[in-house]
Amino acid sequence: MGKLAEIKTKENSASVTAFIERIPDEQKRKDSEVILKMMEKATKEKPKMWGSSMIGFGNMRYKSPATGREVDWFKIGFAPRKANLSLHLTLDIKKHGDALEKLGKHKTGVGCLYINKLADVDLKVLEQMINTAAKAKAGAQ
Repeated sequence: MGKLAEIKTKENSASVTAFIERIPDEQKRKDSEVILKMMEKATKEKPKMWGSSMIGFGNMRYKSPATGREVDWFKIGFAPRKANLSLHLTLDIKKHGDALEKLGKHKTGVGCLYINKLADVDLKVLEQMINTAAKAKAGAQ
């Protein structure tokens, strides 16, 4: 069994609603509410704050294939950042290649999908990606 690593970003009891209400950019606030509803519907879980700026749904233990370290993390989530909306849908976003081609304007990181605003993407494709990620087994994403 791997060693459980202590990470800075942890689930906490801060209010998700209050956090979203404090987003200064009106469009980002509205987009965050839409993503929140999509993820809640897909996971059938209540959102939780993780750290000071991430919203997560569900819990899983992730084991790094490289180091064997384990961390407790959310299954899917997002963070409304100043530059963009950062969606954490999977451990390997490239596995969603077909959907990404149809999605619209976005960027990707290792496990993140970055969207400037929802108007830039096809919401049906995004919702399909969120649903797929929510159903995936931990580690099999």
